[in-house]
Amino acid sequence: MTPQILPGRDALKTQAKRLRNTLAQQGTPISHSAALETLAGQWGFRDWNTLSAAAETATPVWQVGQAVAGQYLGHDFTGRLKSVRQASGGHWHLTLVFDEPIDVVASERFSALRRQISATVNARGVTHQKTSDGKPHLVLKMT
Repeated sequence: MTPQILPGRDALKTQAKRLRNTLAQQGTPISHSAALETLAGQWGFRDWNTLSAAAETATPVWQVGQAVAGQYLGHDFTGRLKSVRQASGGHWHLTLVFDEPIDVVASERFSALRRQISATVNARGVTHQKTSDGKPHLVLKMT
């Protein structure tokens, strides 16, 4: 079985609220606690408290100055986080500075070196934006 990457607790509460609103619109109102318990079952947990605890430990905490490594547009890199802002839905807005500039152009005729980028990543440190071959723009690993 592949381990699940859980969104943050706030994102899970938002999912429960949407579930509750959808069911109410369909004529089946439920309480907020029932929506939380139902959501826990959908994620494969026995109850909301267990899911909530798992979500808390599953979300990485990115910090300014933290060393990171990974791939940007298919290039391996190391660097540091310059700014960090938590977003909704378990996402993070990050600005990172590369230790060595990365050429973001595949052409042999010219170069475009990047020393710093900003990106929005999910709880696994991966962007939703993808290159034309389907690979994420940015994949982070904590070091």
